[in-house]
Amino acid sequence: MSTENTPPEEPDAPGPSKPQPQPQQPPAQSAPAAQPRPQEPPQETGRQRLAAGLWPPRFSRAQLIVALLLFVLGLGLAIQVRSNSDSSAPLRGARQEDLVRILDELDGRTQRLEDEKQRLDDQRKELQSSSNQAEEARRQTVEKERQLGILAGTVAAQGPGITLRITDTKGQVRSDQLLDTLQELRAAGAEAIQINGVRVVAGSYFSDEGGGVGIDGKKITQPYEFKVIGKPQDLEPALNIPGGVVQTMEKEQATVAVTRSAKIVVDALRAAKQPDYARSSSP
Repeated sequence: MSTENTPPEEPDAPGPSKPQPQPQQPPAQSAPAAQPRPQEPPQETGRQRLAAGLWPPRFSRAQLIVALLLFVLGLGLAIQVRSNSDSSAPLRGARQEDLVRILDELDGRTQRLEDEKQRLDDQRKELQSSSNQAEEARRQTVEKERQLGILAGTVAAQGPGITLRITDTKGQVRSDQLLDTLQELRAAGAEAIQINGVRVVAGSYFSDEGGGVGIDGKKITQPYEFKVIGKPQDLEPALNIPGGVVQTMEKEQATVAVTRSAKIVVDALRAAKQPDYARSSSP
């Protein structure tokens, strides 16, 4: 039995050698470029910092409440100043002669009050020093009754004064304007007044009636004639002050005439009224 001998493998015949792969070298890196240095931000000026602090505004709730209260307070003060300016506007535009006349009127009122005080002091001294106090008291009582009768309109009166005549052809004068005229005359020292034959006293009232004015329920029509007893030098200027009776009536297209007189007679009377419930508290 034969065995086959495998011939030994012969080495390859020499031939051209294959190139061996060379290890790859990493690519050459360039040197890093120099990085630019960061620029410093520009310095802010004081004005820029102030503007940045003020805007946008930052308010707290308490600051808003305080600001609102200050606004309301300022508005109230402005309204008060405006009101005072409006109330004094007639006097601001008045002439020097009118201002002097107003001051004279105020001085006259002060003097009348001083005279009344002196008169009362004299009466008190007479009562204390009179040998016949009962007779002196009776005399003073009669004099006081006469004075109260004039004020109450139960007795006639006469004396110096003025006549005021208001002609209202347009029918624009109302009861409140006549009442303002009456109050102005009283403030100037009028002691007795009658209007178109109606005696005007402290309790008189005015009302508008068709085609005229009512005084204590009695209708009167124009021309309205005031008979006033008092010091003419005080009564007439009081009617002619800026913004007073004469200017007010002229704005209503009424004609006003004031006449001084050494003797004015006020003879319209009112019946003495007995009180129903009031009684004297003196013993």
